[in-house]
Amino acid sequence: MPDQAPGHLIPPLYAPPSARAVYATVPAISRGRFHAEPESATRTCYQRDRDRIIHSAAFRRLKHKTQVFVQHEGDYYRTRLTHSLEVAQIARSLARVLALDEDLAEALALAHDLGHTPFGHAGEDALSAVTADFGGFDHNAHGLRLVTKLEHRYAEFDGLNLTWETLEGLVKHNGPLHPPLAGPIRSFDARWNLDLAHWSSLEAQIASLADDIAYVNHDIDDGLRAELFSIADLEGAPLAGPHVRAIRARFGTIELGRFIGELVRVLMSVMVDDLLAETRRRISAAHPAAAADVRGQGGGLVAFSPAVAGDVAAIKRFLFAHMYRHPRVMVPVNRAKGVISDLFAAFSADPAKMPPDWAAACGAPGDSTTGGVVRDYIAGMTDRYALAEYRRVTGREIEL
Repeated sequence: MPDQAPGHLIPPLYAPPSARAVYATVPAISRGRFHAEPESATRTCYQRDRDRIIHSAAFRRLKHKTQVFVQHEGDYYRTRLTHSLEVAQIARSLARVLALDEDLAEALALAHDLGHTPFGHAGEDALSAVTADFGGFDHNAHGLRLVTKLEHRYAEFDGLNLTWETLEGLVKHNGPLHPPLAGPIRSFDARWNLDLAHWSSLEAQIASLADDIAYVNHDIDDGLRAELFSIADLEGAPLAGPHVRAIRARFGTIELGRFIGELVRVLMSVMVDDLLAETRRRISAAHPAAAADVRGQGGGLVAFSPAVAGDVAAIKRFLFAHMYRHPRVMVPVNRAKGVISDLFAAFSADPAKMPPDWAAACGAPGDSTTGGVVRDYIAGMTDRYALAEYRRVTGREIEL
């Protein structure tokens, strides 16, 4: 049973960690794990999930997976690992203020990018294109496959054996899922119903919006440092523009690092404060009495206000035009797509070129079984490992 009194709770602005809202996810009544195993005497089930994610091979590989820039561009720029850590910090802070389960929010934030390919979205687009005949590629679906199948850390089962709530949040943190479903999600849901048609927990919704807050701010940071756009460009940009002008009016011309620090600090506060206010308003209107009530809502309860949501969408468009499609980014992106396509063709034609355990899982060269194994193998690569494999199997060097 829930360990809080019945009734509706809107917590104070900074609720102490011991307070738990009635609509928070409660570890003691988790739906459990697919494979039965004794729980820890010193950690809740969601703390244990978080620790399993941190110690996984997939999480370690995020260190050398692209966020926007290719891996060798410079030490200042974000990788999937540093991005995930920033998302986790924001998610945990938001969960604490809203009196939710901080550990579940943190676990979901740390896991949200596990399924990404090398070379960022360029790698995903290329891998999806070459596997279109048998399902394509979806990073959320691959993340689920990693934590339920491809991680081999335990003698008695595949995967990490995470709780139902963590698996649910991993696949639906962006909202309910409806057919057609990606193959890994469809097949796992047939084994253990993840309630895909309904909203996920507030903790999962927080992880999703924490991702937006983190990447908007760190892409502004990285884009300025890389000189893909200027402070003057940002003066006219949505969301950031008024704050850019205010900082310049107050401090004049200052060191770039100090300017970025001031801007990101202000933008983070604007986005976080707005999200908390709008989320409290929605929770108050919905009046959920338990975590189950959150899942039954007709829409998400964690959100920005309409005004700030519009500004966030607009700054994303600014970043898309000025950063993600900048020639300095696009040239290596297009070359990276060629690396993925060539690796897929080489391994599909001759599975023996893969490590023995991967080759042993293949069918005939070129069939869908082999294609699925090759897809999983490539998706798990880091940027630099993909380049090393490209040199090994093609005998060619490629400069990104």
